[in-house]
Amino acid sequence: MDGVIRVVMADDHEIFRDGFELILSRDPQISLLAQAANGKELIDKVSELLPDVVVTDIKMPLMDGIEATRILASRFPAMGVIGLSMHDEDDLILEMLEAGAKGYLLKNADKDEVLEAIHVVAKGDPYYCRSTNSKLARLIAKSRFHSFDRPLRPEFSEKELEIIQLVCQELTTKEIGEKLFLSARTVEGYRQKILDKMQVKNTVGLVIFAIQHGYFQPK
Repeated sequence: MDGVIRVVMADDHEIFRDGFELILSRDPQISLLAQAANGKELIDKVSELLPDVVVTDIKMPLMDGIEATRILASRFPAMGVIGLSMHDEDDLILEMLEAGAKGYLLKNADKDEVLEAIHVVAKGDPYYCRSTNSKLARLIAKSRFHSFDRPLRPEFSEKELEIIQLVCQELTTKEIGEKLFLSARTVEGYRQKILDKMQVKNTVGLVIFAIQHGYFQPK
């Protein structure tokens, strides 16, 4: 996609919407077209403005983000939707993804991650919040949400496969290095190569990819 990423966002709290607008204003490649206070208003604004990306709270009055996403995904399948959630709403995040969202962010995500998520989803790729817990990552991997729809079966070296297993078991870079007799820097190098081959952005994406493609079987 060329040019500026056009965004519409929805949240029922005006203070949050204003803070979000301030974050987006720092990126010249993103333009916030409009804000909405509920799902019905969001659908109206999106239908009128046809943005590239929609960022919406999951819990809203009149119509929640899940129902709004279901409608938007049906009407505008190429549009990227990002759900906004609180920390303890794993089931709602799962529903949001299954409704058609391309990604999600927890509401305490930092400004750099917010901007990154918008850029990633605008390209048609999935985005998983960095602070996702392992339980949610495994739920997503086993759900009806299959984000990796492109024919992708990368070749991994034996060492990379070992590291994939250990990352999925939640070992830190330091712990992986100690287990495999590698420096932290070498482990990070392997980790980045794995992310590049999977075409994912962070550890959460790595875990979901590994489970969905059979590289890791959770107990």
